[in-house]
Amino acid sequence: MKLYFSVNFGTKVGQRLILRLYDEKNDHRDYSLDYSENNNWTTEIDYFSKSILYKYLLITEDGDVLDEEIPHHRLNLPHSFKEFVIFDQWNLKNFPENYLTNKILHNRLQCFKPAKSSVVKKHTHLFRIEAPLYHPDWQLVLVGNVDALGNWNYEKAIELNQTDFGVWETGVEIKSHQTVLYKYAIKNKETGEVFYIEPGDNRWVFGNPNKDILYVKADHYFKFDNHTLWHSAGVAVPVFSLRTEEGFGVGEFSDIKKLGDWAHESKLSLIQILPINDTTANYTWTDSYPYAAISVYALHPQYLSVEKLEYTLPKNLVDDYHAKKKELNSLNLIDYEQMISGKWKYATAVFEENKEKIFKDKNFRKFIKDNEEWLMPYAAFCVLRDKYKTPNFNEWKTHKKYVAGKVATLYSPKHKDYSPLMLHAWIQYQLHLQLQDAVAYLHDLGISVKGDLPIGIYRYSVDAWTEPELFGMDFQAGAPPDQFSDLGQNWEFPTYNWEVMKADGYQWWKKRFKVLEQYFDAMRIDHILGFFRIWRMPVSATQGLLGYFYPALPVTENEFTDRQIPFSFDRYVKPFVNDPILWENFGEFKDKVQNHFFDNNHNGVYTFKPEFDSQRKLTDYFKEKSWNWAEEKLISLAGNVLFLTEETENGIVYHPRFNIAKTTSFKYLPDWEKAKLLDLYNDYFFRRQDGLWYQKAMEKLPALLNSTSMLICGEDLGLVPDCVPVVMDKLAITALKVQRMPSENIPWYDPKNTSYLNVVTASSHDSSTLRQWWHEDRNLTQKYFNTQLGQYGTAPWDLSPELSEMIMKQHLYTDAMLAIFPIQEFLATDEGLMNPNMDEERINNPAVFPHYWRYRMHIRLEDLKSKDSFNRKITNWIESSNRF
Repeated sequence: MKLYFSVNFGTKVGQRLILRLYDEKNDHRDYSLDYSENNNWTTEIDYFSKSILYKYLLITEDGDVLDEEIPHHRLNLPHSFKEFVIFDQWNLKNFPENYLTNKILHNRLQCFKPAKSSVVKKHTHLFRIEAPLYHPDWQLVLVGNVDALGNWNYEKAIELNQTDFGVWETGVEIKSHQTVLYKYAIKNKETGEVFYIEPGDNRWVFGNPNKDILYVKADHYFKFDNHTLWHSAGVAVPVFSLRTEEGFGVGEFSDIKKLGDWAHESKLSLIQILPINDTTANYTWTDSYPYAAISVYALHPQYLSVEKLEYTLPKNLVDDYHAKKKELNSLNLIDYEQMISGKWKYATAVFEENKEKIFKDKNFRKFIKDNEEWLMPYAAFCVLRDKYKTPNFNEWKTHKKYVAGKVATLYSPKHKDYSPLMLHAWIQYQLHLQLQDAVAYLHDLGISVKGDLPIGIYRYSVDAWTEPELFGMDFQAGAPPDQFSDLGQNWEFPTYNWEVMKADGYQWWKKRFKVLEQYFDAMRIDHILGFFRIWRMPVSATQGLLGYFYPALPVTENEFTDRQIPFSFDRYVKPFVNDPILWENFGEFKDKVQNHFFDNNHNGVYTFKPEFDSQRKLTDYFKEKSWNWAEEKLISLAGNVLFLTEETENGIVYHPRFNIAKTTSFKYLPDWEKAKLLDLYNDYFFRRQDGLWYQKAMEKLPALLNSTSMLICGEDLGLVPDCVPVVMDKLAITALKVQRMPSENIPWYDPKNTSYLNVVTASSHDSSTLRQWWHEDRNLTQKYFNTQLGQYGTAPWDLSPELSEMIMKQHLYTDAMLAIFPIQEFLATDEGLMNPNMDEERINNPAVFPHYWRYRMHIRLEDLKSKDSFNRKITNWIESSNRF
């Protein structure tokens, strides 16, 4: 079989194109293309399969890759021909068909049955295009300047067959030698009306005089306008926050169905939740933090419905269960410790009473077999965690290091830990069934589900235990100071060893995406900036401000010299403490603090004693000793440095401390030295890193995106480098726009400026609610009221339902692909539904760590569904904003 490829692509001198062809094993072979004229590149290949997978790459004369297609070309060629001329286009990821042909499209077209190829021997051309038409009554048609294409008469337009989700094809007989001009259009199947025609220039293809060769016009994108592109509106709510009659003081997977009933009633088509992985480390309220998973695969037992287990509760526990359920359901907020201990008590009782049947259950055994790669280590980890009363595997008496063969002995039915191990596996099986059932229910309603992928893992997790080589266990991840916290954030997660992950093609990430894809149609990647660079702290630090970006181009001692900066290790790297600083912080207690914590250098400067010379040492000391009045200030002084150090193969290098000009160490430098350090600081943070971070993101993200059919959204809040929006646009990752957290130096973001590849929202789970925000800065509120909302006079003391509704509509009536709002913001638009105590509605405060994540809806979902006027109001918003 002969394949003749032709692609039009502009190149510069010294650049050329290659075609990379993949086989069934994903191995590839490269073919050089020849330049003809007018930017046309061609090559000829002998091939022996009717299915073909390939992509184009732009390379230098030396073979270095300058650019490459992110999505692959996939063609299924008809069997009635042996020679094909393929007219291609460079397939950009951010063309609509590439970011919209995903699992959400599958949900919208649930009754879809792929049509067969219509190409027969008499045909001369195969027209193929990817066009994700989300409306089931829409039909793609083709019209052109020849008789076979209707001679521009849209009543005679040729219908294309949808051979796969969003893939349209038709075979046509065009014998003319002339250039064929054509366009694609959309027809309403119900009315027969062609209501949308592609804008811009006509497409074209050569006429085909040879009946033995098929011309394949592989058009890789349909020219949508904003109205025909898919838009959606949704609600964001943590599963644990759902309140129903059936819950056990916390939202459960089965409650998602009732959330779906309300969303369907209100014409919302997407539900977004927070991470649902197991975070059980200590069985205390600190486990309520959903971003510290002990397994990136296992689901959290708090979401288990005891009443919906495959076996019923023992009769002697039924009354006890309902009494505890009533008690917990009456609470305004989640009582995490009572809830989780109760769930384990009742679920364990069910397991113990029925375990002989459970062990023989064929479906359960199949679940174990299908998931044993992660499930068995997880179950073993849970048993050992409970046995030794700590998740810190370094403190276990056995199995401190994971050795698969030794851990496998626990799986023997004769082992004393076999039953508790199987309990954890069975709970995961039941969670899987309940979540799968809830997701299927939502899909039947036409509602898609958006999950949340945490950027980090818990330091004492199954993943760190089984594959420690993948993580930087000597470091901590977090975020620099931002609008959430002046001290930065320390998440205490280990960092990633990206080079080790890269060596096997990021298999750890790909397997993770595959498991999540069982449940989710879209995925929010938490802190996507971490794929460019991570904010890294040594374990000796407790505050996020003592971190630096990694990877980064650091400062060397030679650079200090070149910039004529008088570098001194003691002055720049060690905490700077002098008499005025001590007096300013401790006043009359200065001498007491100085004598206890510092060594006197006898030059007016003091150095922390070795036993107190890090934030971690100080924090540990204050756990035992009562110096509450001095603790915070001393820990802050331990961060009073100008530079952080990093040990490399070539010696020690340096990173400027964030907000260097705000340190008192900086304050005591001469003005000329301050100016030179600020110039270095600005170069480090705002100029020199962009190229490196672009390269690192483009190494990781394309491989991950190509491994999933979920729609990917990136949480890109915080200090955003210039390369981030460039990469996200190139890879068609939707960005997050929170109105009051603009990336630009402006007080708030105007949603009307949003482009299509964005998710707009009024609040996030990390922010205050709109009603709370209204009170945070009255001057800003007044300006927002007059300028953004266009209202006259003095802003009301409280945010009224009418103003809340106005803010919601500002986000809905935009070009953004998705408008997703926290459930609290919907309720704030109705006087009778808003929570009387708005301070109970905040989900998380990033400035407080650890924070108790315990928000619950104050209204039951069953009751919310019955609020007809409220639901009709939302329906009207959705329909009028073209998001239905």
